[in-house]
Amino acid sequence: MNYTFEQLHSFTLRLLHKIGCPEDQAKTAADVLLSADLRGVDSHGVARLSGYVRLWEKGRINLTPDIKIVHETPSTAVIDGDAGLGLIVAPYAMEVAMAKAEKVGTGWVSVKNSNHYGIAGYHAMMALEKDMIGLSLTNASPLVSPTFSKERLLGTNPISVAIPANQEPPFVADMATTTAANGKLEILQRKGEDAPEGWIQDKSGKPTQSPTGVKDGGALLPLGGDRIHGSHKGYALGSIVDIFSAVLSGANYGPWVPPFVAFLDPDPNPVGEGIGHFFGAMRVDAFRPADEFKSHMDNWIKRFRESETTPGNEKVLIPGDPERILEAERMENGIPLLEPVVQDLKELSERFGVEF
Repeated sequence: MNYTFEQLHSFTLRLLHKIGCPEDQAKTAADVLLSADLRGVDSHGVARLSGYVRLWEKGRINLTPDIKIVHETPSTAVIDGDAGLGLIVAPYAMEVAMAKAEKVGTGWVSVKNSNHYGIAGYHAMMALEKDMIGLSLTNASPLVSPTFSKERLLGTNPISVAIPANQEPPFVADMATTTAANGKLEILQRKGEDAPEGWIQDKSGKPTQSPTGVKDGGALLPLGGDRIHGSHKGYALGSIVDIFSAVLSGANYGPWVPPFVAFLDPDPNPVGEGIGHFFGAMRVDAFRPADEFKSHMDNWIKRFRESETTPGNEKVLIPGDPERILEAERMENGIPLLEPVVQDLKELSERFGVEF
């Protein structure tokens, strides 16, 4: 069944406000969540709402956080999220990065003591409105085994970079550093489908296509799947995200990152505070005139679109194209929700007396 953006946004906002989130912050959180549903990242949209509520019930999310800068220079800052919703902490941090970029050309912000922040692309794209290039990274629950390892030591640790253009749509890369994000497995489990080869290994380190392979003690694989297909590069990318997001900020890193699921407790001996993020904002005109840059970005994008395609393919896509096309389609035709997600939302509606 399809639901309109307005229906889902209103329900999310009212539910978060009902459980104690200030209205302005609830709106920000709803904006971030629904941006995922619109852009086709269904695993990070309203499907996550019940998970956030469970974390709040376990006392792991603070709905009225005192988010503050705890260290800074003219171009850098470290922010303590006070265990707030990452959906709120991350936009705050990106605003700080952009404010610094406006003053000195670039801004770099690391965050500790936060929680899951939704899709990385939302935060990176905030920079586009100011003719800036945006960067967004976060570490995540340890579900990923490094190349040659059976242990789960990294998260899916996404990277997003948003770059403005002029007449053409912006370039927006938004990707996990694993072959597939964990949310894709959750969708496969709801559909009762197998995972493609190269996504998961079982607890003994052997390849598996079971969508419950991670739940059964296995692990997601780094981008590439195995060594011969470049998994060492995915492992390196995920490690960079972990270090920038957490070792740099004072958050938990590697296997100490708190789990997103509420039924698992965080490590009793943490190495830092909460989950970590990292944001960057670069003013284009700190490098060359913005109009000149964006004109050349148009030229770059057009040339790649005109590339001769391989057999069976109609055109070459630019990062951000599939999400942009889907966003326009879903704004017009509604957002499809799987039945288990609808049931989750109905249960929240009944428990908290918020009409769905």
